[in-house]
Amino acid sequence: MVIAMCRGLRNWNYSPLRREGLSLCKMHNVASCTVSLGSLGLMQLLGISWTWSIAASLGIYLGTGGWRFIRIVLKTAPRDIFGLLLLMRVKLAVNKHQKDDSTIPKIFQRTVRKHPDKVALIYEGADESWTFKELDEYSNAVGNFLLEQGYQSGDVIALFMESRPEFVGLWLGMAKVGVEAALLNFNLRLDALTHCLSVSGAKAIIFGAEMSDALLEVNGILGKNVRKYCSGNWDPSKVAAGIEHLDPQLNVASKFAPSPPPSVGFMDRLFYIYTSGTTGMPKAAIVVHSRYYRMAAFAYYGFQMRHDDIIYDCLPLYHSAGNIVGVGQCLLHGLTVVIRKKFSASCFWDDCVKYNCTIVQYIGEICRYLLNQPTRPAESQHHVRMAIGNGLKPSVWESFASRFRIERVAEFYGATECNCSIANLDGKVGACGFNSRILPRVYPIHLVKVNEDTLELIRGPGGLCVPCKPGEPGQLVGRINQHDPLRRFDGYANESATNEKIAYNVFKKGDCAYLSGDVLVMDELGYMYFKDRSGDTFRWRGENVSTTEVEGTLSHLLNMTDVAVYGVQVPGVEGKAGMAAIADPDDKVDPGHLYQELMAVLPPYARPVFLRILPAVDTTSTFKIQKTRLRKQGFDPHQTQDKLFFLDSKLCKYIPLDRKVYEMILAGNYHL
Repeated sequence: MVIAMCRGLRNWNYSPLRREGLSLCKMHNVASCTVSLGSLGLMQLLGISWTWSIAASLGIYLGTGGWRFIRIVLKTAPRDIFGLLLLMRVKLAVNKHQKDDSTIPKIFQRTVRKHPDKVALIYEGADESWTFKELDEYSNAVGNFLLEQGYQSGDVIALFMESRPEFVGLWLGMAKVGVEAALLNFNLRLDALTHCLSVSGAKAIIFGAEMSDALLEVNGILGKNVRKYCSGNWDPSKVAAGIEHLDPQLNVASKFAPSPPPSVGFMDRLFYIYTSGTTGMPKAAIVVHSRYYRMAAFAYYGFQMRHDDIIYDCLPLYHSAGNIVGVGQCLLHGLTVVIRKKFSASCFWDDCVKYNCTIVQYIGEICRYLLNQPTRPAESQHHVRMAIGNGLKPSVWESFASRFRIERVAEFYGATECNCSIANLDGKVGACGFNSRILPRVYPIHLVKVNEDTLELIRGPGGLCVPCKPGEPGQLVGRINQHDPLRRFDGYANESATNEKIAYNVFKKGDCAYLSGDVLVMDELGYMYFKDRSGDTFRWRGENVSTTEVEGTLSHLLNMTDVAVYGVQVPGVEGKAGMAAIADPDDKVDPGHLYQELMAVLPPYARPVFLRILPAVDTTSTFKIQKTRLRKQGFDPHQTQDKLFFLDSKLCKYIPLDRKVYEMILAGNYHL
């Protein structure tokens, strides 16, 4: 009877596991358990005592491989329990806010009431501080001014300025009256700038005085349909007719709270953050109130922040890392945030000492830049206990933490729009997050196999995606559930761009999942490590670079010649440097002249670091440019006879890349 029961247990467990495509290790664990249970029953039938029966069964279980599962449980249970409690805590809070129909401005009001006179924001650029009451009153003035100007709930206004407290007050004031902000990257120029304004449907743009030149370049294209307001030091000589000075109008606007729009709730749109995605021009990712809350809350509770923490935020506020993970702690949890207009490696630790910071934000490049700085007294005088960010390589991780005495490195992975964010909650060096091997279904994210060359999803005989085993690289995907605030995918302002990020029939027929576009690899314990960015993007200087956008720009400048743009790895450097392979059969391309033209149309991070001039680029039978061979050869002059050029940042021009220059780049003698 016991043997029959064990057979039934084996059959009951094995089939679902096989249907879900889980690893052979788990199937083997089920089989081991079945055999040991069978032996336990058999020994009882033979009259052997329970003590000896249990001991023998345990021996059989371990001997048939069950020890692997026990090892995983022992090593990961504390991590998984903390992760489960974190997930439940945030989920309960999200459900409560959804029931109360909260918004970010409403939650901020509660923060203001708790400590109105506490410092909310410190601006390093002007050495000024804003209390919660002052930030509240400024944002109230913004909201009341917009209502007076006739803007309504659902209207979009673009925000185009460098990082400073006004940036936060402006989008927060818009949110108080239901106006949605489009947060523009202040590096954008010309076509990319007008494109971002167009896709958002913005009725107006508020720009910082420091962006006057960039705005004037597109002022004629925008015309009179888009109203323009300038914030900051007003320079009449640099503005055109029709541009209004915003600051005096905010000074006379009411500082009392405007009436909140009744139609805006927790699941409605807050603002747009632009991401390069995988193809074409930047895409406007939709950020709803619930998404802003959960991203900030996961960081706050997951990394165990404190109410008296002071965060040093030198990341751009048009990105989710700076504006949500950083500033979100101020608005939602009452922390003080120090905003720096631009990262400075030489001033970083001096600022931390000056403002008594306890948490710093980073991207991978920042940590490397800091390590390359000469030793200074401030780096041992600060009170920073935690660094939060993403993109930190294992080779830099331990050196950074050791030299600067950082108790905890809190690495995470996630895009503004994704539903599969993960976090390193226990400090595992090199990992950007984890998924439980014990209860993998609790957080429905997976790594699925992709074709290395085409980066297309690999599907099994039944048409479903193929899950990766530990050690196998795959694309990270998250199952979509539009009824769950933690699992929903809000997409982009452009519907077709949204559809491109959704895959169907992923784990079972009829389901759908978000495609991250990033390749990760998971180890036996469930820790995940970032491996590569798939699709037509790569990350450089903390920005996502769209290869198709750069290809289009280069092709236009070079009279529509074939161009292939891709990222190449430079040893010891974070991210991937841009490289452009240009078809030039007639030897007409002038790299010196080309760079001068690129300066006017591409932001610094998008300008190719390397050029390869060749007779023709590889194409498929359908004329799609092939980049596999080009990526593998990289910028190594030993691999090709084609002309190679390197962008010398000090000389501000492309120089021939011969073997001597190549060796100097590998040795780190050039600043990239």
